[in-house]
Amino acid sequence: MSGSTKTMGVLTVATLVVVTAYTAALGSNGWLWFGWVVLGMVTIGVVASKGT
Repeated sequence: MSGSTKTMGVLTVATLVVVTAYTAALGSNGWLWFGWVVLGMVTIGVVASKGT
């Protein structure tokens, strides 16, 4: 994996932690989870495209 792919993976995991903490502290926010899912899908796409 290249450096940018690793950075994107770390950002995705860090965002998951932040969204989970926000949900635990203040309640669920659908837009945050939607954004995280989109970020996760983009990350998976980048990883898949770099693998070929």
